[in-house]
Amino acid sequence: MSVALFAKRSTKVRNPSVLRLKPDGRFRGGWLTLPMEIIPAIDLRGGRVVRLIQGDPSRETQYAEDPAAVAREWERRGAPRLHLVDLDGALAGSPGNQRALREILRAIHIPAQMGGGLRTLDAVQAVLDLGAAVAVVGTAAIRDPGFLEAVCRRFPGRVALGLDARSGVLATSGWTEATTVQATDLARKTSHLPLAAIIYTDIQRDGMLQGPDLEGLSAMADSTQIPVIASGGIASARDIHALKTLAPGRIVGAIVGKALYDGRLTLEAALAAAGA
Repeated sequence: MSVALFAKRSTKVRNPSVLRLKPDGRFRGGWLTLPMEIIPAIDLRGGRVVRLIQGDPSRETQYAEDPAAVAREWERRGAPRLHLVDLDGALAGSPGNQRALREILRAIHIPAQMGGGLRTLDAVQAVLDLGAAVAVVGTAAIRDPGFLEAVCRRFPGRVALGLDARSGVLATSGWTEATTVQATDLARKTSHLPLAAIIYTDIQRDGMLQGPDLEGLSAMADSTQIPVIASGGIASARDIHALKTLAPGRIVGAIVGKALYDGRLTLEAALAAAGA
């Protein structure tokens, strides 16, 4: 599939969110342009837009050769922000796809959050310098609490914590390595940090179009004062509505990938469900 095959309904683009921080570094306003944001995902591997099933590199579907064109299309159709993932970086442990990421950020006027292989302060600095609004850290933060403390001190309000779990237990290194850490335990321990958000992904549901992990997301929202963004399994407007009503004001966004690219859910329908 290419971006040319996406539905072409015209939607007025909302003004970009503006990052405004409270004295403690947390967001004040600007984070939401809807009661719950719908955030299209652009996963990059080898410079192309792809989707993996449950994070498995051997189960890849390629969707587009021009990531910047895909980003412009999501912006044109009303996306308030984008979620960019450097899959090569996540698997290798250091950033890749820099050219594609740079071209995306030059092509759009809405904020983007970016993750994948950001395991040093310099790597986080680099993606923020590229123009990302928020850097998403996961593996290094789980392995080294000191790293998470340091990156939050250096970039307050501009770092999100990615918590990717199977049955509630965190996985790292592009989901290839299991840990013994419960996602909710780490969320609880990091509630004092000036994080932009926690992005919670149910790995077993990712790419499966079976609906989000409502039980796990509810537990996550109860575990932290930090805004939560849901990821994994979202397939329909009904799923969006369920997320919106699950923990109002605490689950602030939903990342949608395969359902959009496969045509199971249009961005317009997702936005309508989030804003209704």
